[in-house]
Amino acid sequence: MSTQEILQALVDLPSADQLKIAETALQHLQQNRQSLTKDQRRQQMAIAAIAAIDDYSSNPELITFTALDGEDFYSESGCDVN
Repeated sequence: MSTQEILQALVDLPSADQLKIAETALQHLQQNRQSLTKDQRRQQMAIAAIAAIDDYSSNPELITFTALDGEDFYSESGCDVN
């Protein structure tokens, strides 16, 4: 069964079955991740970071809080962090 066939069949399943499939898939992915070497994990993180560049550069909602970068949150509130 191809990935496309699985995804099409998934839509027709009840929500409880969809959730069970998602949970099982996540457990499988977590087990696979634990078996990776440190270099393999770094490579996956690098690939994910590259993929995220498109999301962050094309979706301004993801960088909304960067407008606050450099502001001193504590000086105006009267809180002393020291």
